Amino acid sequence: MLSFPPMPLALLLLFFDARFDAIKQSATPSQLYAFLWDLPKGGDLHNHAAFAVPPELWLDAAARSTANPFFTRVRFENCPGDSGPLVRFRTILRSSFQQLDECRRREYLPLASLSPQQRAEWISSLKLDRPGEGRDEFFEAVVTRVGELPRDLSLMSEVLVANLKRYAAEGLRYLETQHSPQALDSQGKAIPLDEVARFYRHRLSQPDVTATGVAVRFQFPVLRFSPQAEQAIEAGYDFVAQNRDLWAGLNLVGREDNDKGHALRFLDTFRRLRRRYSGIRLSIHAGEVDSPGREVRNTLLLGAERIGHGVNLISDPDTMLLLRNSRTLVEVNLVSNRLLEYTPDLKAHPFAEYLRFGIPVCLNTDDPGAWDSNLTDEYFAAVRAFNLTWKEVVQLGRNSLEFSFAEPELKARLLRDYDRAVAAFEHKYATGDWRAPLSAVKPIASGFAGREWGVTFR
Repeated sequence: MLSFPPMPLALLLLFFDARFDAIKQSATPSQLYAFLWDLPKGGDLHNHAAFAVPPELWLDAAARSTANPFFTRVRFENCPGDSGPLVRFRTILRSSFQQLDECRRREYLPLASLSPQQRAEWISSLKLDRPGEGRDEFFEAVVTRVGELPRDLSLMSEVLVANLKRYAAEGLRYLETQHSPQALDSQGKAIPLDEVARFYRHRLSQPDVTATGVAVRFQFPVLRFSPQAEQAIEAGYDFVAQNRDLWAGLNLVGREDNDKGHALRFLDTFRRLRRRYSGIRLSIHAGEVDSPGREVRNTLLLGAERIGHGVNLISDPDTMLLLRNSRTLVEVNLVSNRLLEYTPDLKAHPFAEYLRFGIPVCLNTDDPGAWDSNLTDEYFAAVRAFNLTWKEVVQLGRNSLEFSFAEPELKARLLRDYDRAVAAFEHKYATGDWRAPLSAVKPIASGFAGREWGVTFR
């Protein structure tokens, strides 16, 4: 029997491009969504761990916590001296609840005792799922409501592992999530950071995690407009340097329209720390603002290797040219930018200009728990709005691995696995009726997909 060498990847991509165009033209929205659900995906490089958790998962897991129960604010008693934040469904640990005076305690209920209606309202309060909700609702209300949920080490690890299983179901191979190691014990005392690192090192080595096939690395997040941000950056450098096997880098987070967190505030801090530390990787939010500006350029001066969002990069021609064919990647988050109203019309998003101008980009979820979304939504939005070619789809996945902060051995393995998976996917859909293999795919449409595009599955 004659045997033939495998077709080179470039030829496979060229052949499948026409097939992909035919699928795009003939597929219904639900069929295209299922096809992209089945698509092998690389990494999610811009993901906030606490806001990636579906509220339903938060509630179920936190309500079962008996060792360290949670309380949530359900009413307002107009207590004397209460200066806020006056946000319903703000959730706190028992240790914080016990420090409240009697009047404020009456405003809270144990999370486990909520009525069915209160549970539904609690879940909705952590999502942008209603008309008119935008960035103020997210930054000022949703972030406050999540409260101390991420500070419980056991709970946070449980929901992280549950999320890994969800990510694996839609073909993800690598997650690089912004996750603070700060945690509190049942008495409200800070758990030593080295103990937190040991806990995660052990938990992520367990069989249920390795079975997902999703590799995980963390970034150390620093709230950029905090008065103590400089000290937090220094602490982050020290922590990452000691825990490079799990914490792959550092990020500045928080809304950029708060001028107290502007990039150049930290220039001297990063320069000073680079004199002491080597190889601390930086992926930093920049350009997530409405107005034109040079936020991306200023963030590159901090040493950023990747830019989170970069929405207003399009307004800075010099920096556009600087990043063309560069080793700096822009982490694009379409659903986030749509819901937070930085680009209300996705067709006007600069993503396609970056991609086709030659600036490295990849697609990411940002805060999928709050958006009620997933990574498939990002690909679906991009394919529909910008008529992506198959080569572009595959390159987005490869970029998300090539520009990751994964150690070289892991990165090489992930890229090999991705290329094999893409080749198998092409073979699966290359001949005959492409709908036939699609019938075996069991996609789960997000709430966002249902509201935005009418995509649902029974």
